[in-house]
Amino acid sequence: MHFDVITLFPEMFSAIKDEGVIARSIKKSLLSINTWQLRDFSDNKHRNIDDAPYGGGAGMVMQVKPIRDCINKIKQNNPKTKVIYLSPQGKKLSHNLAKELSALDSLTLLCGRYEGVDERVIEHDVDMEISIGDYVISGGELGAMVLIDAVSRQIPGVLGNQDSLNDSFANGLLDYPHYTRPEVINDQVVPEILLSGHQANIDAWRQDQSIQNTQKKRKDLIKK
Repeated sequence: MHFDVITLFPEMFSAIKDEGVIARSIKKSLLSINTWQLRDFSDNKHRNIDDAPYGGGAGMVMQVKPIRDCINKIKQNNPKTKVIYLSPQGKKLSHNLAKELSALDSLTLLCGRYEGVDERVIEHDVDMEISIGDYVISGGELGAMVLIDAVSRQIPGVLGNQDSLNDSFANGLLDYPHYTRPEVINDQVVPEILLSGHQANIDAWRQDQSIQNTQKKRKDLIKK
C-alpha cells in the first residue's frame, strides 16, 4: 500500500518511516510512504501557504492553490488515490474503518495546520475527513501517523507471523490480559490456566477475560 502525505513538517514522519513495524514493512516493499512539503507549491518568494481568514478572527487559514496543486501532482501518478483530511470534524477512526481503508491501493493524507484549510478544499478535493478523537492537536501530522499505523496493521504480512485478528476491537471486544515470565513476582502470580498447556481451556479463558475486560472498561462496546 502507498501513502502520500501532504505536510509542512515532512521530517516528523521519520518517526515511523525509520523505526518499528512500518519501517520493516517499507523494507519488505509491503508499504511505501512519500511526504510532500506543501511549501514547495507556494507561489510566493516567502513560501507562504496560509493567509488571514475572510470575516476576521484569530489564526490563519491554509490556502486552496498550493494544496490543490500538490494533490493534482500526486494524482498524476495515482489518479485513484483517496484523499483524506485529518480533522477533528471528521469520521472517528475505528478498527473497522482502518480495515476498510487497508483494502485500497493508495491514500493521500492532508495534514492541516493553523485554523485548518480553506473550506473549498474540503468541498472539492477531499474524499473523506477522519478524526482520531474528540480533541484538538496542533496539526494533522500525528493523526496521519496514527492512521498509517492503524491501517497498515490490517495489511497481510505487515505484522510478520502475527495478525491483527486478536487486537482490541477486532471482534468488537477489548483484548484479554497478557502475561510473561516470571510466573511469580511480588506475590503476583500468572493465572494457573495459562500454565496448563490445555489450549482449548486457555482459549475459553481468554474469551471470557476479553468479555469481562470490555464490561469493566468499555461498557459502550458491550451495548453495541
